[in-house]
Amino acid sequence: MKQTVQTIQAKKQRGEKITMLTCYDYTTAKLMDAAGLDMLLVGDSLGNVILGYEDTVSVTMEDMLHHAKAVARGAKENAMVVVDMPFLSYQTSVYDAVVNAGRLMKEGRAGAVKLEGGTVVCDQIRAIVQASIPVVAHLGMTPQSVNTMGGFKVQGKTADAAKKLLADAKAVEEAGAFALVLECVPAKLAAWISGKLTIPTIGIGAGAGCDGQVLVYQDMLGMFSDYQPKFVRHFADVGSVMRDAFAQYQEAVHDGSFPAKEHEFAISDEIMAQLEQEEK
Repeated sequence: MKQTVQTIQAKKQRGEKITMLTCYDYTTAKLMDAAGLDMLLVGDSLGNVILGYEDTVSVTMEDMLHHAKAVARGAKENAMVVVDMPFLSYQTSVYDAVVNAGRLMKEGRAGAVKLEGGTVVCDQIRAIVQASIPVVAHLGMTPQSVNTMGGFKVQGKTADAAKKLLADAKAVEEAGAFALVLECVPAKLAAWISGKLTIPTIGIGAGAGCDGQVLVYQDMLGMFSDYQPKFVRHFADVGSVMRDAFAQYQEAVHDGSFPAKEHEFAISDEIMAQLEQEEK
């Protein structure tokens, strides 16, 4: 069953955990969709793990649209596709926010959009929702604001910061967000905030008390080695499998064992003889 805003929110009411992973391409989307994941996030993390940028700030609308289209083509049966709004696609004005969210829905075939920030973006959230576009909010460590946060740090560790985080969470809920990502937030605080909201929370580095979890799929498969956040668990070492396969391929080509006879297409000896005769 294709997940909707209503089915995602109903999972919180039933106490059923929500599953989300990042996704950036058609093939991976098909596999994740078949596995039954609730949500696929076309994250601006593609800047790091797909495009090789040092940050997410460099990601453009064109980048997001390109990858959103591919994921949407693959996730046909189960998962809702959520697409990140990249840096400066919504902060500049309410008008820009609605136009760019609309592009991600209309051109990118997104099921929902995600944007970072609390009270400062509530006007944008309201306007996007009024345009019939579902919104996922994002609080805590917000990568697009890393330059003002002084780096990738856990958020909400002081009493004042925790109160601000709760206030922002309530504000984005009131503005119309149907779900909230909490990133790099102390587990007890994230669980406390989750209990104060009617919308589901999806944690990344925010403990098991959230209503769901999200990870960058290259992290959880051991494919991205530039750095590993503390909150990541490797569910498989796909990176090692891939490196071994690439090395075996190179060796097989070098030693002539690939392609073998079973990989070749045949042509009759008569035709080859005819071609050779005509070339003389």
